Amino acid sequence: MDAYHARYPFLRAARAAVEEAGVDLSELVRTDDAVVDRARERVERALTDREIGPASRSTRVELLSYPVARVIASLVDANIVRQRYAEAEATAARERFQADFADSEEINSVGAPSLDRETLLREFDLKSAVRRADGGFEMAVSDYLTYAASLRPSKWRLSTRVLADGWVSITADELDRLLQQAVETRVESGLPLSVPDSIATELAAAVTAIEHTLSELDLTREIDTVVPELFPPCMQHLLDRVQSGEHLAHHSRFAITSFLTNIGLQTDEIVELYRTNPGFGEEMTRYQTDHIRGDSSPTEYTAPACATMVAYGDCVNPDDLCDAISHPLSYYEVKLDDEAEDHTDWRERAEAED
Repeated sequence: MDAYHARYPFLRAARAAVEEAGVDLSELVRTDDAVVDRARERVERALTDREIGPASRSTRVELLSYPVARVIASLVDANIVRQRYAEAEATAARERFQADFADSEEINSVGAPSLDRETLLREFDLKSAVRRADGGFEMAVSDYLTYAASLRPSKWRLSTRVLADGWVSITADELDRLLQQAVETRVESGLPLSVPDSIATELAAAVTAIEHTLSELDLTREIDTVVPELFPPCMQHLLDRVQSGEHLAHHSRFAITSFLTNIGLQTDEIVELYRTNPGFGEEMTRYQTDHIRGDSSPTEYTAPACATMVAYGDCVNPDDLCDAISHPLSYYEVKLDDEAEDHTDWRERAEAED
């Protein structure tokens, strides 16, 4: 374990260093309060400040707190925690590697850890997908779409870029932003982890602290537009099943209900959707919906990420955009940015029909 790995814990080399050290996770969370405290701080600061907080003075604590933080984020039953955590880790990574890129010679001269852009590109298998061009860089269009599709500002749309022979022109700062997105994708990959009960028990206090912090925050998404034809394929499929009166498994019901609450549908509107379902019970449907939206629980639940949808068999008919994003809400946000002006909100249509 060294400072380089602690500075960039998402690197494959950092993971290998932890494995080579023979660290037993169960023993670690049971005996090392400093690691657990720093891990909790990483997740908690991600929620409150969108950052991971100052690094520990101990290289060992800083490095080992990263895998423990991923475990803590997995144990909190809210996708928004994992999303915010991955974003914060990626933001910290970008701040660090941009400093290294700008001042690598001085950093190396004092023996501090540094990372150059070429090494980072190789880390994400992008070395052959990025090349220098006049005044900046060019990236292969398929790789550009992979990391730019979920970025919301319109400047990232392919239609606004200079594209020639399959290469997209980007500045150095834009390349670093895309690398930040690559880091975020890696950090969030595989979350939530399957955590043994013995480890979950040792981390219960840290998880409770995060849940308390979460309950005090307003993390309601600002989307308030309902355009079903712009839904990701998985949510279109689940909505079609609800409207056709088909009985949904619990995980499917949770997925579509949480997605609909996240984009602005109210409890009464969701209850009406479920009226055609076999065994419909208004009181129970209303209770479950209020619980998911946070009206009768301390947590407002976020729709499951794509990895969870795949795991439960709810990912169906994925399209090209699905390949470039990691969450149904990200898909919907991209579609709203691109096409919302051409569509009318579902509720407005219903009012017009009445």
